[in-house]
Amino acid sequence: MASRNFTCPYCSHPTTITDPNYFESWERINLLKSSLGEVGFYIQSVTCPNSKCNKLWLRAELCNAYMQHGTWGDWMKGNVVQSWQLLPESEAKVLPDYIPQPIQQDYYEACRIRDLSSKASATLARRCLQGMIRDFWEIKKARLKDEIDALEDKVDADTWTSIDAVRSVGNIGAHMEKDINIIVDVEPGESQLLIGLIEQLVDDWYVTRENRRKRTEALKKLASEKEAQKNGAPEESQ
Repeated sequence: MASRNFTCPYCSHPTTITDPNYFESWERINLLKSSLGEVGFYIQSVTCPNSKCNKLWLRAELCNAYMQHGTWGDWMKGNVVQSWQLLPESEAKVLPDYIPQPIQQDYYEACRIRDLSSKASATLARRCLQGMIRDFWEIKKARLKDEIDALEDKVDADTWTSIDAVRSVGNIGAHMEKDINIIVDVEPGESQLLIGLIEQLVDDWYVTRENRRKRTEALKKLASEKEAQKNGAPEESQ
């Protein structure tokens, strides 16, 4: 197997995967032809090589099957009929521990249910977005739309453009007008726009703030150590 790039969904560790950490298997389902025609099952798995993680990524696909040379030869994997992300259960990014638990839970659930119910996923993502605005910016208004409007003069232009672009798509705008717990139909793929926005805002708001806090603490520690060395140094001889 040729090496391939892989970013672990558990620890977010980017790496290159080779044979010892990779497995795939394809098998035609040997039954009388179903309404789907000839089909087979394909599984793909990766073990994260990061020694602090070592978790298993596992995906399965039901695929069309076709004969390699028309009427004879090996059965080959064709188009995907349906797929399942088994481990982890979704494509959600691992959020840092300093993100409030209710926000994490809504985000993970929105990702987990995205392919089963786009409208339910969008509802959870909308609630997650409101929770972030209320927690990070301490903006609390009757409607999510009003809370978003209040952000315009608080965030940078690029962040505002992203927020404004997402809420203008399809029925997402209707989501912003209504109570966050009301389920509104959205088109397939629209819930992923909200999920993507949440992931961007986590980086722009929470991760940026935490990195700034760490840099400040490191500078304070360095300054304190230098001051201690200065105060503890022996006086120079006259």
